[in-house]
Amino acid sequence: MFPNLGMGELVLILVIALVIFGPSKLPEMGKALGRTMNEFRRASAASFADFEEVTKEVKEVKEVINKEVNQIANGTQKKPN
Repeated sequence: MFPNLGMGELVLILVIALVIFGPSKLPEMGKALGRTMNEFRRASAASFADFEEVTKEVKEVKEVINKEVNQIANGTQKKPN
C-alpha cells in the first residue's frame, strides 16, 4: 500500500502519532482507520463488480449487432412476422 515508505519511515510516523495523540487514543484511531479502509475496499469491489457486469452486457450487445449486420450483408435477414 505504501511502496515508497521503508520500515524506518513507518516507525517514525508511528512514534510521531504516539507523541501527538497519546497511547490511549492510538488504538482507537487504528480501529477507525481499519474500519474506513475495509469499507472503502468493499465499496470499490462492488464498483468493479458492477463495471464487469456492464462490460459483459456491452459485449453481448456487440455480438448481437455484429450477427445482425452480417445477416444483412449476406442478404439472409430474418423477416419479421
